Amino acid sequence: MGLIITSPLRGWATTLDEVPDPVFAQRMMGDGVAIQPLGDTVVAPFDGEVVTLHEAGHAVSLRSAEGAEILIHIGLDTVMLKGEGFTPLVAAGDRVARGDPLIRFDLDAVALAATSLITPVIVTNAEAFAIGRRTTDAAVGACEALMTLVPVQGEARRRSDDGTLVEQAVTLSLPHGIHARPAARIGEAARGFEADVHLMKGGKRGDARSTVALLALGTAFGDEVVVQAHGDDAEAALAAVVALLATDMGEGEPAAAPLPVAATSPLRAGQIGGVIAAPGLAMGPAARLRQADIAVAREGKGAAEERAALLSARSEVRAQIAARAEGAGGSVASVMQAHLALIDDPELIAAAEGRIAAGYSAGFAWRGAIHDQIDAIRATGNAHLIERIDDLIDIERQMLAALTGTALGGTAVPAGAIVVAGDLLPSELVALAAARPAGLCLARGGPTSHVAILCAGMGLPALVAMGDALDEIAEGTPLLLDAELGHVTAAPSAAEAEAFSARLAKRDARREAARAAAKDACHSADGTRVEIFANVGSVEDARAAAAQGAEGSGLVRSEFLFLDRDTAPSEDEQHAAYQGIADALAGKPVIVRLLDIGGDKPAAYIPIDAEENPALGQRGIRVALARPDLLETQLRAILRVEPAGQCKIMIPMVASVDELRQVRAVVERLRGEMGVAAPVEVGVMVETPAAAMTADLLAAEADFLSIGTNDLTQYVLAMDRGNPAVAAGVDAMHPAVLRMIGETCRLAAVHGRWVGVCGGLASDPAALPILIGLGVTELSAVPGFVAEAKQIVRGLALPETQAHAALALQCKSAAEVRALARAFEETR
Repeated sequence: MGLIITSPLRGWATTLDEVPDPVFAQRMMGDGVAIQPLGDTVVAPFDGEVVTLHEAGHAVSLRSAEGAEILIHIGLDTVMLKGEGFTPLVAAGDRVARGDPLIRFDLDAVALAATSLITPVIVTNAEAFAIGRRTTDAAVGACEALMTLVPVQGEARRRSDDGTLVEQAVTLSLPHGIHARPAARIGEAARGFEADVHLMKGGKRGDARSTVALLALGTAFGDEVVVQAHGDDAEAALAAVVALLATDMGEGEPAAAPLPVAATSPLRAGQIGGVIAAPGLAMGPAARLRQADIAVAREGKGAAEERAALLSARSEVRAQIAARAEGAGGSVASVMQAHLALIDDPELIAAAEGRIAAGYSAGFAWRGAIHDQIDAIRATGNAHLIERIDDLIDIERQMLAALTGTALGGTAVPAGAIVVAGDLLPSELVALAAARPAGLCLARGGPTSHVAILCAGMGLPALVAMGDALDEIAEGTPLLLDAELGHVTAAPSAAEAEAFSARLAKRDARREAARAAAKDACHSADGTRVEIFANVGSVEDARAAAAQGAEGSGLVRSEFLFLDRDTAPSEDEQHAAYQGIADALAGKPVIVRLLDIGGDKPAAYIPIDAEENPALGQRGIRVALARPDLLETQLRAILRVEPAGQCKIMIPMVASVDELRQVRAVVERLRGEMGVAAPVEVGVMVETPAAAMTADLLAAEADFLSIGTNDLTQYVLAMDRGNPAVAAGVDAMHPAVLRMIGETCRLAAVHGRWVGVCGGLASDPAALPILIGLGVTELSAVPGFVAEAKQIVRGLALPETQAHAALALQCKSAAEVRALARAFEETR
C-alpha cells in the first residue's frame, strides 16, 4: 500500500502547471500538487522528521519513516520577505505527527507582499517515490488526502576501487565560493587523473568531477574544504586540485566591470525601475519573449532505448554548445565552457541513468536529475550560487528540446528592438545576439548572473530584477531603456523620446569626436590641465591604452604577475613585464601599484591564516611589509626599468604615514645599492577612510595620492562589493564617498600634491564633472574609455564643475547624486 500524503493546508488543490513560476511548473524540484491556501497554518502531511526549515520561515521539508521527502513552499518569492509574516512552530530535527502545526503565517500580509500565495507541495526525491494518485481541481481541508506515493526500485550505483587514499585541507580563495565556472575548472583538473577525487565541507561530500555536486556544497570565500583522492595516482590528483583551489581562478573583481546599481532616480508614470546588469542607453520597440513548456513522457520505452536517446541528445547539445564557443571570446566562451562541463557532469548523467533504469523516459529522467541539483543549490541559501541555477535550467531545456524535437528559437526579434522577458537563459541570449537587439529588460535575474556577464561583454544595455510590472508592456510598445539611471520608460511622450534621442545622438557625437582627438593632450574648456591615464594589467592593456590616447598608466595592477601560480615571480620576470608596459606607453608616466594581495586576491604561496573578515585583515601593503623578500624583489624590478624614473611606485591600502615611511626607506636603500641616480616618486592609494582623513599627513611625505574608489566605497559604506545581497547599494556616487574624495583633495592641496582617481568611478561618465569639481587632476580609466573621458573633460569649465560638485555633496543619497548628474548632462 502506498504512503498517503495529506494536505498541509486548507484550500484549493491544483496542478503544478498552474504555478506562475517555471521552477515549480517545470518540475525542477520534483513533482507534486499546488494549493491556493484558505487557511493560515501549515501542518505536517505525515508522521516524520523536519529535515529543513528555511531561516525566512516560508518553506519546510520533511522526511517520512519510509524515506519520502516533501517540500512545502508557502507562496512565491516569499524568501524576499525575510521572515516577515511567518511564525515557525518547529525546528529542523523535530519529530512531528500528521496534523502537527509547522508554520503559521499572516495570510493577508503575505498575500499583499508576495508574487502569489500559491503553495507547491513537492516530492523532492522522485527517484525513490512516484505519485500514484493526487487530488487536483478540488477543495481540500488540512489533513485530507492529497497524494499517494508508491516506492520505485532503482539500480544501486557502483563504487570505484579505493586504491591509495590521501587527503588535504585547503582554504578557498574564490571570492564567491565554488560556482559554475570554477567548478568546471575543478572538474577538468580531476578528469585528468584516474583517481576518484571528492571535496568535503562539513557533512557534505561532492564528486570533484561533478559541477552540480560541487555547487551543492554551498561554499564561500574563506571556507575550509577537505580534498580527498583515492586511486593509483591519488597524490598527483590531490596536488593538482589543491593547487587550483588555492587560487581565485581569475574570479577576482574584473577591472572594467560596472558596479550594479538599482534604479537611481524617482520613477515617473510609465517608468519601471530595475537593477543595472550592463550599462548604456537604448531605444526601440518591445519584443516579447516567452518560454514554451516542453512536455515529456513519464514512462520510458525500455532502458536500452532511453539510454541511447539520452546519449544522442547529449552529443547533439554538446556540439551546439561547442559551436557557440568556437570563435567566441571573453564572457561567451567562458559561459559556454561552463555549460559543456554541465552536459558532461558525471553525477547528472548517473542520476538520469538511474531513473531510466527505474523505467522512466530519458526526458523525465534528465529533468528529474536537474531538479534534484537545483533543489540542492537552493538549499545552500547562497545568492551567488542560486543565480547559477539558470545554467542548469538552460542545459535542461536544450536537452529536452533535443529529445523531443522541439525548436527553441522562440519569437523572432527584429534588429534594434528591446527584448522584454521574464527571464532569459544564456544560450538564448547568445542566439538572440545575432539579431542585434538594442537592449534587454528582464523581470527576474541578478546583476552577477551569466546573462548579466554576457550582456556586459556584448555591450548590450540591460536591466534585470524589474518585477511583475514588466508584464504590462505589450509587444511593440516604444521603450526608452536607461541603463545608467536604472529604468525603462514605456510609451514615452514625443518630448521624452526627443530628449532621449538627443542624449543618444550627443553620446554618439562625443565618441566620434573622442576618436578623432584621442592623441591630443587633455585640458578643460578653461585651460585646466587634467591628465587622462589608463588602468592596465598587462602589456596588451598598455598597448590598447596607448591606442586610445592614454597619457600614461595611473595604475599597473602588478598582482597579475603573482596570481594563479605556485611560486612568486622572479625579479627578471617582473622587470620584463614592467619594461614591456613602459615601452608600450613610450616614455609616458607608469605608476606601478605594489603587490596588492590578500582579501579577495589571495596567492597560494603567501600563507595567510583564516580570517573572520579578510577585507579588514592582511591585505595590500600589510602583506608586503610582512614579506620583505617579496617587497624588495618587486622594488628592484621596478627600479631597473629604463628610462629611470618613468615608473613611479604606489602603495596600496595605506592606513598610516608609518607604512609610507617604511616603503620609502626600502626604496632609497635599494636606489643606493643599485646606483639609480634619478629620483623615483613614491605615492599612496587612498582606499581607507583613515587615509582620506589624514591626507594632509600623507601628502607631506608622499609624492602623489591616488584614490581607489572601489575599496574606499565598500569601507565607507560598510558594504562588501563582492556580496550580491548588498552590491546594489555599493555606489561610489554616495555623498559620503564623494565627501571623502573632496576632503582628500583639499588636504593634499595644503602640500601641493596632485590627487588622482584610479578606481571604477574614473570610468563613469556621470562622475567626471563631479571629480574635477572636487579637485581631482588625474583620472585613470579603463583603456576603452580613455578617449571618451578626454572628450568629456574638454567640454567642462572648472567653475561650473566646482558648483556642480558642491551641490552633489549636499545630496542625501547616491540616487540624488545621479539624478543631479543627469540634470547637469542635460544642460550641456
